[in-house]
Amino acid sequence: MEFPKGCIEEYTGNIIAECLYSQVDQEGNQYVILDEIIDHEYDENAEPTPNSTQGLKLCILWKDGSTSWENLKDMKHGFPVQTAEYAASRRLQDLPAFNWWVKHTLKKKEQIIKAVRTRYLKRTHKFGLRLPKTVQEAYEIDAETGTDLWHKAIAKEMRNNAIAFKFTEESKVPIGYQWIPCHMIFVIKLDLMRKARFVAGGHWTDPDPIVSYSSVDTRESVRIAFLIAALNELEVKSIDIGNAYLNAPAQEKVYTTAGPEFGTDKIGKPVIIQRALCGLKTGGAAWHAQLTEMLWSMEFIPTLADPVVWMRPASKANGFEYSKYLLVYVDDVLILSHNPEPILRHRQ
Repeated sequence: MEFPKGCIEEYTGNIIAECLYSQVDQEGNQYVILDEIIDHEYDENAEPTPNSTQGLKLCILWKDGSTSWENLKDMKHGFPVQTAEYAASRRLQDLPAFNWWVKHTLKKKEQIIKAVRTRYLKRTHKFGLRLPKTVQEAYEIDAETGTDLWHKAIAKEMRNNAIAFKFTEESKVPIGYQWIPCHMIFVIKLDLMRKARFVAGGHWTDPDPIVSYSSVDTRESVRIAFLIAALNELEVKSIDIGNAYLNAPAQEKVYTTAGPEFGTDKIGKPVIIQRALCGLKTGGAAWHAQLTEMLWSMEFIPTLADPVVWMRPASKANGFEYSKYLLVYVDDVLILSHNPEPILRHRQ
């Protein structure tokens, strides 16, 4: 950021980038606490001088429906993009409290978004191998190279996701369902294995924020868990639950149009998404609810300090009493137990 007085600072760009990226996880789900900036006011401490934000407050509408007045200086650092967009929409960018940073912030935002898009579009190869952007291009690469690597990757992904799709009779869509786009993401692993991931365009929907959130364990909980394991001589094992979201029913009424990945006989037909497919905003919360129900059935209870750390009384063969622990991070589970094998096999 270059300021009118001639100095150049790098931190502002980092803050803007963090603001953009921190709202979207690896599955494309958005987690935004701020809903909207609805008003502003000056108090008696306002200083109408350049480079000063003192005395100006913004009225914030949060996702839970509550409102509060926050200082501009705090909002500028915590939510720089949203604050700058509010100033521009209210034509405040020329006022002393805004004119020295709003235009630069919005310009930096566009540069970051453009750079990400350009990097994705220009990334045509990985490890020297051509990387497709569409299913049709993937099939063309196989035809040109005389292989079926991408065919197999797509078929494997669609086979794993088969439970998530439902074709209706006479291709009729039930009332109340919303159409969303879906697409395939392609990657090449370090061992040159081709991988395809079918992703739903959850950004087209706007579900209730209450059903869009999913908690994860904290670093502090993991550190304490390792200490407990060491003191009680417990085994520590971690598991990754494959296709975890597909275990939960979809909480959104959505459907899409079948593409070539579904087979030539189904292209163009509407298909209902009945499981929490990757990309849906409620996918994380739906899976969390499903896993919670299963852990309760296994007689685990959440701890008071961290609700995604689960515990259950147990005892060793020598009579030593302790507690088994499960730490949940989306579809990764850390197990602390004297004998973790029964838990790995989903047995009590």
